[in-house]
Amino acid sequence: MTTARAEAHGPEAQGIDGATSAGVAPRRRAGAKRGKGATSRKRAGWRDRSGYWFVLPFVVAGVLFLVWPTVYGLWMSFTGSSLTGSHGGFVGLDNYAEAFGDPQMWQALWQTVLFTLLSTIPLVVVGLVMALLVNAGLPGQWLWRTSFFASYLLPSAVVASVFLWILQPDIGLVNTWMEKFGLHPVGWLTDERLALMSIALVTLWWTVGFNFLLYLAALQGIPATLYEAALLDGAGAWRRLFSVTLPQLKSVTGVIVVLQLLASMKVFDQIYLMTAGGPNGSTRPILEYIYDVGFTNYRLGYASAISYVFFALILIFTLLRLVPGRKER
Repeated sequence: MTTARAEAHGPEAQGIDGATSAGVAPRRRAGAKRGKGATSRKRAGWRDRSGYWFVLPFVVAGVLFLVWPTVYGLWMSFTGSSLTGSHGGFVGLDNYAEAFGDPQMWQALWQTVLFTLLSTIPLVVVGLVMALLVNAGLPGQWLWRTSFFASYLLPSAVVASVFLWILQPDIGLVNTWMEKFGLHPVGWLTDERLALMSIALVTLWWTVGFNFLLYLAALQGIPATLYEAALLDGAGAWRRLFSVTLPQLKSVTGVIVVLQLLASMKVFDQIYLMTAGGPNGSTRPILEYIYDVGFTNYRLGYASAISYVFFALILIFTLLRLVPGRKER
């Protein structure tokens, strides 16, 4: 009887055991999946956080060499700090009041604006003309591109040294050839009326390759279908230039003008190396005046104040230039 009862209850017991094992297996698999999901999420979170370690060196460098000097320089502009080591104490807005009443600062600022006008317009126009000539399909494309851009790669010290010899009033190359044609020698860097213009011409030769490269890239990006449509309408070369090419270059021209204005307003190297601000301060830009005040007269606090006045003027100009562009877009 015992055997019979065991046989009678055997299938039921087996069914219960099977159901139990069948229920336990999915729970085990689900638990294993949850474990794997948690592990993968942890790994993904670690990968996301690992990116911060790659960014951290640049953040530290930016704080040390950009943010901290900016903040410290702003604080210094409110003090009487000197290069000799004396702090001078807090002077409030006295440095800024002195800067706004300093005629030498305004003269240096005017020289900076004048140089910007003398250099920016030719750099934009000449760069555009050079790009148009190369894009027109002149033979020896690689030679023209290399020749036009090569001067931009030269250091400022090399450019200044070469043109100091070329523009020498006594033995310079330019005056030597002028005398051969019966003309009187000119003090290109010693005449107050010509010194700043001479440096602007040197800057034109030196940096026009950058604008040329930007214009050439923009010209090669103009769709050929626009020119084909203009030809079908009977437009000539000049008409295609003013109706197709120049409108398509409007955006890149705006970028070049802003970049060139900012670069010209920050001029220092070539002027300092060629004329040191002379003759009689006729070529001294605002950055050289800041340098003279801070490192020649040892007045770091006052030099910092002038720097932030100049920074505010550049910031205002940039904002005035960018706001109309955003409204147009």
